Amino acid sequence: MTALRTASTAFAAALLLGTPSAVAQPQPVISFADIEDTSLKDPDNPAKKFRVDFARVEHDKPLTRADRMRLTPENVAGFTQEEFDQLYGRITAGPIPDGQYRGDLFFSRGDRISPEADVRTRLERILGGLPGRLAGAGIDFLEKLGRELWKGKVFFRNECVLRNMIDDEPAIRLITDRPHPPDTNPPGTRQVSREGLFGRRFGAETVWLLFPAKLYCGQSLVDGRRESVIVDYNYSDEIDGYRKSPDSLAGRGGLRIRDEIRMIRPGFYLGRAYTNRAFLLNFTLYNAEVAARGGPAFARGESIAEDCRPGEQAQTAAR
Repeated sequence: MTALRTASTAFAAALLLGTPSAVAQPQPVISFADIEDTSLKDPDNPAKKFRVDFARVEHDKPLTRADRMRLTPENVAGFTQEEFDQLYGRITAGPIPDGQYRGDLFFSRGDRISPEADVRTRLERILGGLPGRLAGAGIDFLEKLGRELWKGKVFFRNECVLRNMIDDEPAIRLITDRPHPPDTNPPGTRQVSREGLFGRRFGAETVWLLFPAKLYCGQSLVDGRRESVIVDYNYSDEIDGYRKSPDSLAGRGGLRIRDEIRMIRPGFYLGRAYTNRAFLLNFTLYNAEVAARGGPAFARGESIAEDCRPGEQAQTAAR
């Protein structure tokens, strides 16, 4: 049973913590603080992973609207972890998304300050013992599996709920307690086919909506100056349509996943995934329709709707 649970947990990690599905493109020219600048480091905790003073970076090197319009899900995947952190620290949460968002994910494999940040090391440390070593050794397999299965997220803004889009492949039925989707739609869903919550067309693909989570505004675990949109799986068993297998693997009895996201521009969000409050990876979410509809006004400098607390630091230089 222990081995089976370890395998199931690893499988859930692959679905929720997958890998990039696109090759990183050349990055646009964006200004970043020099990570070696001692004035930017945390004097009280020199060993801290995230040592950059985000307030100082935002003041000295504001991220302009033009900068943000040049960023795409493909080119941000090529930034180092240090650079991704600095992008995230210079943006606000924006509005809580609504609808379907395509997803890409990419692990941090260490950087020049924290080589121990390699995902294998983190998984081994977090899971501990034999399960941790197995997860670390099998990460390449998990990455491949995640790339094939995870498609993104669907936000139900009015219900403050999110569900993950998982490709309809035979493998998903191996860890599902009800392999045949129900004929009726569970409460809290919309625009779902006769197959119900777990079978849905997304473009030319059929996806299952699994691993529900609660949506709310809350403090960022990396930048406490302002809030992020939180995606919390710890109480997913309270959400209508929850199924113990596989949904419980992401909750408080499993990986204890907690995501947070902030908006680069309309339709495009940067995200960070944590397990038991330990950082694991970065991800992007993109909705082309929202991007096309809101992009021109955003580029002209019109105000951004903020559902979460944007903090006290003014972003006048970035407008």
